[in-house]
Amino acid sequence: QVQLVESGGGLVQPGGSLRLSCAASGSAFNINAMGWYRQATGKQRELVARISSGGTFDYADSVKGRFTIFRASAKNTVWLQMNNLKPEDTAIYYCNADLTVLPGPDDLELWGQGTLVTVSS
Repeated sequence: QVQLVESGGGLVQPGGSLRLSCAASGSAFNINAMGWYRQATGKQRELVARISSGGTFDYADSVKGRFTIFRASAKNTVWLQMNNLKPEDTAIYYCNADLTVLPGPDDLELWGQGTLVTVSS
């Protein structure tokens, strides 16, 4: 069994920074991709940033130049560095992982429990 554990949300003023982390642990697995989605009140969940096992990055247009996703060398932990935060970034942020539980071959999609990010003065 594999689980995702998130940390790092909170309250920050506009223009401030936060860093979110997400670690995958449990049974032996291979990470195919990990990333972050967010869901604001009354809106659909949307992709924020994602990194594939091959190192391909994908960012939402609204966060390009402000947010950076990076991972540990073991590839089972990712961080989302969020700079120059805006009130419209307020949302619950969910970690997401697409992985293969060894020996495979089926893929599994996991979600973290979510962490609240509030940007307000």
